[in-house]
Amino acid sequence: MRIRPFGVEIWMNAWEHRCRYNLAETCVWSLSIGELLDIAGLRDADLAAELRPMRLTYGDIEGSDRLRAAIARLYDTVPPSRVTVTHGAIGANALVHQALVGPGDIVVSVVPTYQQHVSIPEALGAEVRQVRLREADGWRLDLDELRRAVGGRATLIALANPNNPTGALLDETALHEIARIAEAAGAWILADEVYRGLDQEGSGTTPSIADITERGISVGSMSKAYSLAGLRLGWIAGPADVLRAVSIHRDYTTISVGMVDDLLAGIALEHASAILRRNRAIVRGNLATLDAWVATEPRASYVRPTGGTTALLRFDSRLSSEAMAIRLVESAGVLFTPGSALDAEGTQRIGYANDPAVLADGLAHTSLALSTLG
Repeated sequence: MRIRPFGVEIWMNAWEHRCRYNLAETCVWSLSIGELLDIAGLRDADLAAELRPMRLTYGDIEGSDRLRAAIARLYDTVPPSRVTVTHGAIGANALVHQALVGPGDIVVSVVPTYQQHVSIPEALGAEVRQVRLREADGWRLDLDELRRAVGGRATLIALANPNNPTGALLDETALHEIARIAEAAGAWILADEVYRGLDQEGSGTTPSIADITERGISVGSMSKAYSLAGLRLGWIAGPADVLRAVSIHRDYTTISVGMVDDLLAGIALEHASAILRRNRAIVRGNLATLDAWVATEPRASYVRPTGGTTALLRFDSRLSSEAMAIRLVESAGVLFTPGSALDAEGTQRIGYANDPAVLADGLAHTSLALSTLG
């Protein structure tokens, strides 16, 4: 299978260890194992008691009962039997596309988005119809445009909610309408929900597509909303027949996730509400910092995000997005992700959920660098 190079991953591989202020990071400020244990009310000895007798063989193929039960509690209607654990959300997304999409199928992808949701179905031989979010519309999805793109025979609708990179959020009303569109066409909905739980308003958690329609498939992860990217653990929650199709492909790539990763993820998700409280405080506080900076920085503008950890900034410059990003990291030590890596030329993606001090200092250094631009 030939596939396009993954723009954002190539950029991060090249630059994320060469900056002082990483404002391209999209995970909420990572937890240490000690911090995780504190949140869970456990001592080092408690964890050691679970780890020392553990024989490091293959773990449970679909994930341990403990972990799948904890994941299921993140949903209203999904039992543990309808959860499969994967190597990160990146593995989950790939498996769903591989299981459901083939040559001649139609995939409708809401863009800009994580590149998997365009490049994988393209590589599988599908026709990918892109429905574009527009900055002039506040990055809101045009449901009529989505309906026209789906037509009567689309196989899959792929979207991210909250959206990466714009930070736009589909609310419950919009999700129900998308469900009706999919049901009328007999299409599946793949919702990449790795930022779910990080809404800027209200309870902080929008309903999952897996709870709204039987055509809904939810992908989640320990990386973004739960601050544990180092576990490299994600999951798929969806209909049983979809998981059976996924399992055929999963057997070729996964076998099982690591037993230690499974254990730590289970501990974390048993205390999901506490982690989300911590992380909502970070993203809401940091967005206030970013909002204040944009309001006073004459060369920056944006549409304020409503969920997740990312937003698209525009800088007043004649430079291409990549040239601008390189200028900022080389002159100021501040790393953004150029829009060219995200099919959003003319913008810079900021991840605003890192250490609040890193964000504040990085924005200050960005202003210094912007002041020298012609």
